[in-house]
Amino acid sequence: MRVAGRLAAELLDYVAPFVKPGVTTGKLNDLCHEYMVKVQGTTPAPLNYAPPGYKPFPKSICTSVNHQVCHGIPGERVLKPGDILNIDVTVIKDGFHGDSSRMYYVGEPSIQARRLAEITYECMWLGIEQVRAGAQLGDLGAAIQAHAEKHGYSVVREFCGHGIGRRFHEDPQILHYGRPGTGMRLEAGMTFTVEPMINAGKPGIRELADGWTIVTKDHSLSAQWEHTVLVTETGYEVLTASVATPAAPPRPQ
Repeated sequence: MRVAGRLAAELLDYVAPFVKPGVTTGKLNDLCHEYMVKVQGTTPAPLNYAPPGYKPFPKSICTSVNHQVCHGIPGERVLKPGDILNIDVTVIKDGFHGDSSRMYYVGEPSIQARRLAEITYECMWLGIEQVRAGAQLGDLGAAIQAHAEKHGYSVVREFCGHGIGRRFHEDPQILHYGRPGTGMRLEAGMTFTVEPMINAGKPGIRELADGWTIVTKDHSLSAQWEHTVLVTETGYEVLTASVATPAAPPRPQ
């Protein structure tokens, strides 16, 4: 899991210089696919992934732009100055999955867009910092929800983090809202994702006709960050870390 996680992080490092005005999301997908297969020797988990009720996902990464919340399908969309973009990758190495996502700015974002991305990053870390053996899942969700709502944002309820290992999605579900002292108790050795989706407006979402892309109902901006973490006896270990992974933010006030 450490190896798979590091490779996912390195893939996000690799694609960063290519995120600029004029590039298509499809080109970013192609770059990532080639890097996974030819350089890393990994398999892109999203490609042809088909959970019950879904048609196979047609690409190797997810690219969600502006008001797209998650599961955006790369294609002909050309990125423009001021866009914000989430790239979500999952690589398979030796049977284990590494899952991570980051926000990228296309040129210079608006003050509002940058603030949303920064607060969402803080939300993810506040959730991760609750992780230790004996903590409960509600502790994570409560920390994330409180920080988002304090800043006037909302938490998407329909999608959540998940256990991960030899399978892409496993139990438990990691909700990004909740009450402290509720939910499953964490045990050392668990691995799961923390991946809050935070909307600038209301939490409502809808699915586009492609059967995958999720957008905000009110067309407000949405942001997401994701790490895969390991529960330890005394805390946590972030598995999706690399040399260029953004550092944990200062403790928010």
